[in-house]
Formats: sequence, C-alpha cells, structure tokens
Amino acid sequence: MASPYAGGVQSPSPAAAAAAAAQQQQQNHSLAFRVMRLSRPSLQPDPTALLRFDPRDVFLPEDALTGTDPSAAADFLHRFLHPTDSATAVPGDFTFRDRFLLRDPADALALPGLLVLPQSFGAIYLGETFCSYISINNSSSFEARDVVIKAEIQTERQRILLLDTTKSPVESIRSGGRYDFIVEHDVKELGAHTLVCTALYNDGDGERKYLPQFFKFSVSNPLSVRTKVTSFQDITYLEACIENHTKSNLYMDQVDFEPAQQWKATRLEADEHPAVKSAIGDLCKQPILIRAGGGIYNYLYQLKSSSDETGQAKTEGSSILGKFQITWRTNLGEPGRLQTQNIHSTPTASKDVDLRAVKVPPIIYVERPFMVNLCLTNQTDKTVGPFEVFLAPSISGEDRAVLVNGLQKLILPLVEAFESFQFDLSMVATQLGVQKISGITMYAVQEKKYYEPLPDIEIFVDAE
Repeated sequence: MASPYAGGVQSPSPAAAAAAAAQQQQQNHSLAFRVMRLSRPSLQPDPTALLRFDPRDVFLPEDALTGTDPSAAADFLHRFLHPTDSATAVPGDFTFRDRFLLRDPADALALPGLLVLPQSFGAIYLGETFCSYISINNSSSFEARDVVIKAEIQTERQRILLLDTTKSPVESIRSGGRYDFIVEHDVKELGAHTLVCTALYNDGDGERKYLPQFFKFSVSNPLSVRTKVTSFQDITYLEACIENHTKSNLYMDQVDFEPAQQWKATRLEADEHPAVKSAIGDLCKQPILIRAGGGIYNYLYQLKSSSDETGQAKTEGSSILGKFQITWRTNLGEPGRLQTQNIHSTPTASKDVDLRAVKVPPIIYVERPFMVNLCLTNQTDKTVGPFEVFLAPSISGEDRAVLVNGLQKLILPLVEAFESFQFDLSMVATQLGVQKISGITMYAVQEKKYYEPLPDIEIFVDAE
C-alpha cells in the first residue's frame, strides 16, 4: 500500500540549493582550505581543587597555634590525620581520607598547571590583532602544481591583502600533502568581516582551476567610553567612564588623553601614600583592572588653555578638546589598542558682555557690610555701555538673605573693545549660616537690554 505522503516532492529552498551547489563545487576540487584562529590558551581551574581545605582551619581553635602551648595543638592534629593504622602507609599516598586536604598553599588557587587551547573560534574585538593559521590540503590522488594562493580580509569599507604568492607560486602540493601559512591583521573596523582564501592551480589533468573559500566572522566593541564635559570659568573638566564589554578582565596599560593644540591636560587622581608612590609607583606601574562583563573605571582630567589668549580668541577657537589613546591586555597578556574620536566641548552661547565675581571675603558677619569684587568684560570689537547693576527681586517672592547695602543701582561707565572693568558692590547678610548671593543683574542703558543674572554665590555668614 502506498504511503499517503508520497504524492508530491517539495522543491529545495534557494539557500539549500546554494549550499548544495557549493558542496558539489568543493568536491570537484583537489585542494581545500582549513582555517584555525591562533589565540593564547587559558587557565582551566580544577573543580575538585576548590573543595580542598587546610585541616587547621577546621579542627583547631582560632588561637591554637598562637597560644601558650602550640606544640600540643600540632601533636593533636598529627595524631588525627595520621592514626596508628596508617603507619605502614606509603608516604604521599593519596587515600580517600585526605584527598581534600591542601598539601601545598598553592593548591588553594585550584590551578592544576595546565593550559587549555580554545575550542571555538571565539569572539574578536576591535583593537585586537587577528591571527590565523591557514592550511591548504590536497585530498586527491593527484599532484597540484603551480599553486597561486591569496588571502585577504573584506569589510564593508575596504579589502586588505594579507598574502599573495603570484610572483612565487607554490611549485607543487603532493597527494595527501599540505601547504601552511600564518596571516595577521590589526582589526580596525566593527561589523562583519570575511576572510577570503583563493587558490589557482593545475590539477592532475593539467586543467587550470580556481578555488575560492570564504570564512566569515564579526568584530565587536570591547569597551565603551562615555564622557562628560563641565566648564567653570577658564577651566574645563573632562570625565571619562570606560566600561568593559568583553568576557575577560582587561588590564589597562595606558589611558592617555591627548589634548588638542590649544589645551593642556592634567589627570586628577586620588592622593596616594607618599612612600608607596615614590618606592613602587616610579619603578612598577600597576595596570588598572576593569572586570569582565560590565566593569567600569572612571578618569578625570583638568583642561586649561595652553596660551594666554583673549576671550575673543577662545570663543572663535575650535570646540575639539582631544582624544583618548587606550591600550590594554587580557588575562594572559594578549594586547589591544583603541583610539577614540575627537571629543568636543559643550557648545555655549557667545556673550558680548560677561559679568563674573572675582573675589568674595572669606569671613562674613551677619548685618555687617562686605564688598564683592566684580569684573565686567567686553568681548566685542566695539565700545559698549553704560550699564546699571542692581539686585533683581526674587521670583518666588521670598525675602533675600543677602541684600545690597546703600545705593540700589550702581552705574558703570563705557567699556572699550576687549577691555575689562572691575568694581565693588557693597552687600549685607541678614541671616546666619550658608546663604546665597543671587539676583545680581546688569542692564544696558542704550540698548535697553537685560542680561542674565550672575550665577548664585554660596557664602557662610557667621555671628560676631
């Protein structure tokens, strides 16, 4: 009886048809490429070694070996581990009773001393060096002659030639023989990559044949750099947070910020012990560890102008601050290197007139007048003014804790192009504690224009 499912034959899909055609083409060739990625081995912990322990930590009190009679504790431990029935045992015999005992302090690391080769192609990250061992094998019963081999990397942007034997072809690859070579490539692009291996050769019948083979892999980003730029008067602070996206620890050998030509950069670090910094820091610089799977480390840099430029020149200057040069190593020393794109400063609106506080008294007493030194800077190429400086009323309607003492409006004269004018404003505090000087506003008389108030200034008001 015929099967009810034997009526129709389903046509193969295009992908299956392409795979079948490639397989048929491969069978028609005497040669074939085999590719293996060359990467460093890894340490493989012994799971059973993690259960080992020191018997002194289990059977003896905490102060047994440091008490008045430590020899008694040592004798007790020896009798417990070596009873009379095991006196005839062979020294070093690994019996069931003591198989979980630590025989050497290094056993606590759970490392048997063996290195394990990678069992898969693994992940490839930007900034690493891709190294591959390529073998072309002759699996036929004939000799392949005048073999021209090429190997190249193809990305979305370019093609990079790694090997070309056109000028000196391989004379012959005998039956069952092979020709091996190693290629290296510094990975500088993200996304899909294709290792293309081609061979042009004469087979046993003298026919000239062309063999292409493709090996695809993807390149990921090993880390990300998030930045934050904060400007305060003539100083700019750059915060950088580096996050590890790989599955292994990264040891940062170098994280250097290369400032643009108009900037000088200084890294700000936590204070270290002077003895440690002088004796160890100068001789052996310890790498910074960023742990696998999302570990982060923060860096802080202070940027100042490299020349005494005027405010106008700084305003028209480039917004580029610089870029980072980052180098690292993995657990077994495999290197990596990245360079970030240019980091830009936060765009700020250009001001034709700038008002800022220069000096505030360090000690301020309640209900006693004090002077605040202010500076008015003309950042244009023309004369501006006159101006009125006063204390604007509070938006919330609450009484201010710091008021102007005396005349409520201060008249300022004309200010020449790119010049500054310093003046004092008399003020008085009416409340104790931490207070804010806020609401100092400037008004251009001729232009009939109000400028933004001066940023708040925190002060501490003390009693007499």
